[in-house]
Amino acid sequence: MQSYKLEREIPVDREYDLVVAGGGPGGAAAAICAARLGIRVLLLEAMGCLGGMGTSGLVCVFDPIADGVRTLVGGFMLELIGALHDRGFMPESITPDHWLYGYHNWTPFHPEGLKLLLDEYTQAAGVEVRFFTRVIDADADPKTGRVRGVIAHNIEGYRYIPAKTFVDATGDAVLADLCGAQCREAGRDTDKIMPGTLCSIFAGIDWDRVDIVRDDPDAIHYNIGIPGPADKVEEAIREGYFTQPDRQGPYMHIMGGTLGSANAGHIYNLNALNCKSLTDGMMLGRKMAQEYKRFYKDKVPGFEAAEHVCTASLMGVRESRRIVGEYELTIDDYMARRQFPDQIGLFNKFVDIHAYSNSEEEYRAFCERNARLRLGRGECHGIPYGILVPRGWENLWVAGRCNSSDVLVHGSIRVMPAAAMMGQAVGTAAVQSIRTGQPACDLDTAQLVESLRQAGAYLPQNELSREMTRSK
Repeated sequence: MQSYKLEREIPVDREYDLVVAGGGPGGAAAAICAARLGIRVLLLEAMGCLGGMGTSGLVCVFDPIADGVRTLVGGFMLELIGALHDRGFMPESITPDHWLYGYHNWTPFHPEGLKLLLDEYTQAAGVEVRFFTRVIDADADPKTGRVRGVIAHNIEGYRYIPAKTFVDATGDAVLADLCGAQCREAGRDTDKIMPGTLCSIFAGIDWDRVDIVRDDPDAIHYNIGIPGPADKVEEAIREGYFTQPDRQGPYMHIMGGTLGSANAGHIYNLNALNCKSLTDGMMLGRKMAQEYKRFYKDKVPGFEAAEHVCTASLMGVRESRRIVGEYELTIDDYMARRQFPDQIGLFNKFVDIHAYSNSEEEYRAFCERNARLRLGRGECHGIPYGILVPRGWENLWVAGRCNSSDVLVHGSIRVMPAAAMMGQAVGTAAVQSIRTGQPACDLDTAQLVESLRQAGAYLPQNELSREMTRSK
């Protein structure tokens, strides 16, 4: 490919204490929690709302935050879920016990409620938000591990934005990669890419007539497809309903009233770091949404009058690019239920690696992983601080699915509640770094854990350490 050299003068913005790239659950939590601690924060978001996959992506259900015995996810995320419930942005059937103590309970919500709350939270905390704005380059020195500023672009053109600290919450590690931090890419560094999904909203569902499936007798986890009408999926595949024979059944979560959010259909071999692949995937996802509409209306009682309202404006990407951090969390850590002195969160969700293709063999492998790689009631593993710091970097952190973890355990912690815990941790770490001079890669993690505890995080480890856990 030929290259073109672009030179221009770019206006220099005011300096901020913290710039956060990406306003999903990780980025929003980082920005809000840091601003609440009194620093000047700028949050840059490519879409027109905060919330990421929970709003623009229409994944209208939070993954489990408890282990069946206790609530693991505290702090900002717990505050947010409680507010969604109190403001009426959840189905009436959902009570606090559902998310506080349930084992593998998913908690549905209305995306418009999440948008509104995050707007209110950022305004109350004093976060400056710029929608429709992307980070397109960085002024950084990989040798010293420091970022001086970022170049952002929106309708007003280019801006150079200097800051003391930075958080990459783009999901795709866009900022970390632009800075020159070491990263791993799905499809390049591994021979497989987990498929994406374009989610949808449906209306006109008669939930009283729907055969609700519960993964657990105590759960209120509305999954239409596994194992409910699995026979109907096979029947529809034989009858040619679908563009592809996707046996990993469609999920439908109740949103309240007659509304449902569909996590249905896989976009196989989707490369989220390739524009053409994303474009083709969005087009295929919209086509598949109509196929699933026909399937639900014809095959699932309660959906006869259902209408397809819309598809998401953001592709549901499960993996793309992850940093090489000071520590890499592994499946061995997960299966050992390992706890860390510097852990900034605890989690219990099963290892959710979707089938890599629509073959019967791959579907059987998915079912086997799903059954084998999960923790029991009362069990959890730690999420150490070191997976949020690109190796050797002094004022750069990540939050969300671009964290440093291997493929399998990443399938557990790539979701919204874990991302929000990571975001609160790095926002708090940025404040600590500014006020103490401690670099991200050598932060006093005992001090960080104590700060997170004061903010409501559930971090019961008895042993603390001033130094983070590092990979050997």
